[in-house]
Amino acid sequence: MKIFKKLDIVIIIFLIILSFTPHFILGSKLYKNYSSTYANIKVSGKLYKNIPLSSFKGEKIIDINTPKGTNKILIRDNTVKIIDADCKDELCIKQGEISKVSQTLVCLPHELIIEIKGDESNDDDIILSH
Repeated sequence: MKIFKKLDIVIIIFLIILSFTPHFILGSKLYKNYSSTYANIKVSGKLYKNIPLSSFKGEKIIDINTPKGTNKILIRDNTVKIIDADCKDELCIKQGEISKVSQTLVCLPHELIIEIKGDESNDDDIILSH
């Protein structure tokens, strides 16, 4: 008795190939060379603060007070982390720290979103020709 038919094998191979698609589409963003990175902090969909990370050294704590609550953000070298929040679940604190482009921290009760963004490097690729 056959366990797999030919069509089953074709479907399995197709699904395996399809599972790698996000890596090829989104993965290229993670490996780009960025000239600078910054933390984009938004509250209720509006830009609250933009903090350069690539040139930041040391530690800084930022208090974000909104009508819905308060968050404390720790910026240390090239990382961002929510260290205190007065929301009930405190899931934003448990998310840990972020440092790579496209990573985000979110506090839904306070409508706070922190995303790492980057400016692409202006360095041109060197093409050698004869």
